[in-house]
Amino acid sequence: MAFGDMESNPTYSKALDFAVRIVNLVDYLQGTKHEFVMSKQLLRSGTSIGANYAEAFGAESNDDFIHKCSVAQKESNETKYWLTLLHRTNRLSDN
Repeated sequence: MAFGDMESNPTYSKALDFAVRIVNLVDYLQGTKHEFVMSKQLLRSGTSIGANYAEAFGAESNDDFIHKCSVAQKESNETKYWLTLLHRTNRLSDN
């Protein structure tokens, strides 16, 4: 069951752009702040959002599509947690 073209989907594009920003942020955290534990968690969850959304395009049913999008939402929630924790522990500033 096909759910459209990923490349022209704005949500997919935003998730991919977000993953690129996460990768760059993790590079900064590891290279400048020498922060490896939380940054690895952030890398996993932040890049998983788009990966799960991309999987939804190959869903076998509407229910499968909804499930895969729900997993992407859960990864988004986890990513927000790691970003908040990194900010509150002064690994990230408002800038």
